[in-house]
Amino acid sequence: MELKTNYQYTYFIHPFVIKEGKYQKYILKMLKDKNCNLKIFQKEKDLKLYKYFLPKMREFLFSSFSYGNSKLRKLEELPIETRAALLAKNPCNIFEYTLKKDIQGKLEQSNGIFFNIQKVEIITFSTGISFLAIKTNVEEYTEFSNVLNFNYKFRDINNELVNLENYDNIRIQTDSFADIKTFQEFVKEITGSNSEAVRLNIDTERFLTYSYVCINQDAWNSTNQFDEIKYQFIKYVNILPADNSRDYEYEKIETFSKWKYAKLGLTKLGVMLFSSSSDINNYTILPEEYEHQYFYTYIFNLYKKIYLKKIELELKNVTKIKKARKKFVEFTKNLWIQDITEDETGTLLNHKLHEVFELDELYNQVKYKYDILYKELNFEKERKTTIALAVILGISLLLNILNFVVLIPKG
Repeated sequence: MELKTNYQYTYFIHPFVIKEGKYQKYILKMLKDKNCNLKIFQKEKDLKLYKYFLPKMREFLFSSFSYGNSKLRKLEELPIETRAALLAKNPCNIFEYTLKKDIQGKLEQSNGIFFNIQKVEIITFSTGISFLAIKTNVEEYTEFSNVLNFNYKFRDINNELVNLENYDNIRIQTDSFADIKTFQEFVKEITGSNSEAVRLNIDTERFLTYSYVCINQDAWNSTNQFDEIKYQFIKYVNILPADNSRDYEYEKIETFSKWKYAKLGLTKLGVMLFSSSSDINNYTILPEEYEHQYFYTYIFNLYKKIYLKKIELELKNVTKIKKARKKFVEFTKNLWIQDITEDETGTLLNHKLHEVFELDELYNQVKYKYDILYKELNFEKERKTTIALAVILGISLLLNILNFVVLIPKG
């Protein structure tokens, strides 16, 4: 029996890194773009998000929560260069990119799967680490196989090796993006050069995948158990096509569930939530929570992973060691040791993401290098201090001898 879907969306996420010293210039570029608007978070409008994150994390991710109407109005009245300078001081800024029209794409022209791009967000941190997030959903067709094929193929759409004529991939057919090439140009326009990301060994040609699907209750309910469709879940989490026959072990997938008819799977390439319409919450409440609270939990952990790699690289550079040490101390104090939420599911998700990204191991690697450098610098400092003291003592002794010689009576 063909598995059917009731509801679905997928975010494709492209990490990129703005060169150090160029962040304010990038913010200015976003402000000048007529299609780009600063996303403002407000307590009343975004109450669930506000309540989910603890104060320190809220301050770090969503500075605009502290903006009142008066402050927001004054900000908008400032010259654009001044506005960019002020925003650049925020730990994080989020922009919404408004496309001219809904983008509708077609997969395999002869028998296509139509999709649209519902939302584009640019999440950029003052450290230069940034994420382009593109929300898509498959239209018209309800077969789960189309979702599998779409996710599998779209995540590689930014690959420069894509053959525009023969490659079996997404073909975007709109006035905005006539083909894959123009879509790639759009991504490059937002993200700029890949040089900084490549230095950090970040894959810039394959999107990370963050997806939600609610399948028809006929396939998963009180009588039809999850085990009967488990292989579909395995393909979904591993971002495999519908016709994939490779045997993946379920036990090796990092999963968890706080819901009766929903299960989350995590890999280094993405996070996928698989649910059934047997529970009404799975197409009313859970999709929204997953798109906001849990989405930004995912982004935050991606940020930590990339920032630790950035600090590790800078610790190898003699000219950047001092700044890198300071960054690591501030990161540890302000982010690493801080809880992000008291929400039970969010806490579990944060813990699982730590495991999947191997953040503890990465942090300990950086800390080990930091400790060695700290000892070396202290040793060098003590050595210089000892030399300085020896010089001072030598000069003092010499002066004392000279004074003694001067005071000796002549004759």
